[in-house]
Amino acid sequence: MSDEPTGLYLVLISIHGLIRGHDLELGRDADTGGQTKYVVDLAKALGERPEVDQVDLVTRRIVDPKVSDDYAAPIEPLNDHARIVRIDAGPEEYLAKEQLWDHLDSFTDNLVKWINQQPRRPDTIHSHYADAGYAGVRLANLLGAPLVHTGHSLGRDKRKRLLASGLSAAEIEKTYNMARRIHAEEELLANADLVITSTHNEIKEQYGLYNFYDPERMAVIPPGTDLKQFRPPRDGEEAAFTSALAPFLRDPDKPIILALSRPDERKNIATLVRAYGLSERLQELANLLVIAGNRDDIRDLNPGAEGVLTDMLLAIDRHELYGKVSIPKHHRPEQVPDIYRCAAASGGVFVNPALTEPFGLTILEAAASGLPVVATENGGPVDIIGNCHNGTLVNPLDADDIANAILDLLENNEKWRQAAHNGLAGVREHYTWDAHAAAYLERLESLRGRHRATAVEWPSPLAGKYRDKAIVTDLDQSLLGDPSLLGAFANLIFQNRKRLSFGIATGRRMYAAMEAINGNDLPLPDFLISSLGTEIHYGPYLAEDKQWPDHIDHHWNREKILRLLEDQPGLELQPRNMQSRFKLSYYYDPEEALSIQQIEDLLHKQDLTANVIGSFGQFLDIVPARASKGQALRWTALRLDIPLERILVAGGSGADEDLMRGNTMAVVVANRHHEELSNLVDTDRVYFARASHARGLLEAVEHYRFLDDKPGSGER
Repeated sequence: MSDEPTGLYLVLISIHGLIRGHDLELGRDADTGGQTKYVVDLAKALGERPEVDQVDLVTRRIVDPKVSDDYAAPIEPLNDHARIVRIDAGPEEYLAKEQLWDHLDSFTDNLVKWINQQPRRPDTIHSHYADAGYAGVRLANLLGAPLVHTGHSLGRDKRKRLLASGLSAAEIEKTYNMARRIHAEEELLANADLVITSTHNEIKEQYGLYNFYDPERMAVIPPGTDLKQFRPPRDGEEAAFTSALAPFLRDPDKPIILALSRPDERKNIATLVRAYGLSERLQELANLLVIAGNRDDIRDLNPGAEGVLTDMLLAIDRHELYGKVSIPKHHRPEQVPDIYRCAAASGGVFVNPALTEPFGLTILEAAASGLPVVATENGGPVDIIGNCHNGTLVNPLDADDIANAILDLLENNEKWRQAAHNGLAGVREHYTWDAHAAAYLERLESLRGRHRATAVEWPSPLAGKYRDKAIVTDLDQSLLGDPSLLGAFANLIFQNRKRLSFGIATGRRMYAAMEAINGNDLPLPDFLISSLGTEIHYGPYLAEDKQWPDHIDHHWNREKILRLLEDQPGLELQPRNMQSRFKLSYYYDPEEALSIQQIEDLLHKQDLTANVIGSFGQFLDIVPARASKGQALRWTALRLDIPLERILVAGGSGADEDLMRGNTMAVVVANRHHEELSNLVDTDRVYFARASHARGLLEAVEHYRFLDDKPGSGER
């Protein structure tokens, strides 16, 4: 990047799937589909714009012999101003997106660390899909940068479809982590400055299911098509893929009905095969070519793909379609443009029969190849065919409707030519990557000025000059409670003061916290995070962090929350001295009150975003979305320049959970409150101590060998 940048620095985040700049393995699995191609093409297109200095497409680094070494490279250039950046998170092997949730805090912490090493901070964060949205919210909040999001698909919509397919709610939750996904989507919709969708249908039918649905913050910017790759066949040009069809087809010179998708039940290929099998006229006029991923043995595929391909083969047998249908076992990504040209040269038709299609990138590719389309009437194809007039929309569950639409194009030469011509013109007018990038940057211009100042120098920099470690603990549940050990803990802090910072992160107000610290002869903290992360003070004179209140005030509406909850059963406001500008504190009766999740939903339905924190089974606190013990610690660590990997945190209640996730070393003391932190049992770098209070914290210091030169080597 230039020493004196004048253009934008954009960070795109897309965590799951196999992402590289060449030979994308589209269709390899459910996670390596259209989204991976979209983000790579978007990064390249933005990197070619004069308004942009740098684009970093950030994904997860994968070191796994089962996949290419390409995915292990920390940096991969895409063009002069765009690159892929791969960040470590969790185990090195390739993981499906549903298995990534417990590693997203570590991903975020590592990404913050990497960004801090760059010459400048990003002007905009753009997250893709819910997992990146989870990381994007935390990154944008910490850096004060505008957040843009593209969902690609949404959890509430997927949950509806999975329920309709016959799966139970329990099965869906176990397989897809759907509750975490939907919660992350609500959170990012509450925090995003701009949501980019591909179609109007997506806004209304998918985002409309969410509490934080706000069409005013949404923009339709359809993705582009690579017109260098996807083009119509030239006069006299013979598509190379034609020879691959000969072994399957009795009459390979017939027009080709082409379907190209992952072997996924939602793509509804079986209905297309049935439509073909039930229509003698279609079989007479054309062959059917189905490109459905790659396989060696169907039995080695995941159950969903195995089921789809098995159903297709059974349908071919049932309708006796031998010699009329081709389902090749293998194709390479670079062959896909040639496959479209092969169908176009034959005078064929492209069919997308998906039950619902979020966008329909294959429809654009077909149109750019001069191939008319028949497509589902559910989702993105409505916009595409409305703009391009290059085919027909059909009911994807009606085999007769599909067959008749294909026949209408095959039997009417003029209609076929007009649809092909319209598609070529429409793609060039509406769906190029250059047009997408221009519209995208125009929308980003409206977000300028929303970047808030962040990390500043510690008020007492000399005091912390040589401190590259920190111990941070809650008071009531983690430290106090065993007076006999407080002296040993205090001595540990005093003896290592030259190289060790000491922090307190508590739900108490500042003065109550200091009263407890002084009353128990504890060392004065180098920083005090109080009121559940809504206040930060530094040094012996408790200098207040002046930027933190402005930072967490984002979208905070204390009075409206107060009014909304005033008549809720089981909630009673705590005394005035327990409240603050950024904290509402209640006594909580779980027998009468709504659950924490129900209270969050109640706030969301009123367009209120906040962190709702339950602790000790009897207290409930509500603080701004940007405030919590964990977020305050990360802000403080940036200011003090202490790596999170060298911070030991201790906690014992639900209020401490986000303090302990991610790259910190963490200890849950044995006197933790009931099961509030039980979901951290299998989390990396979280140690469950056998001892309580301060003794448990000292046990963790030994476990992690925290005072060694290289702490963190203890076994969990």
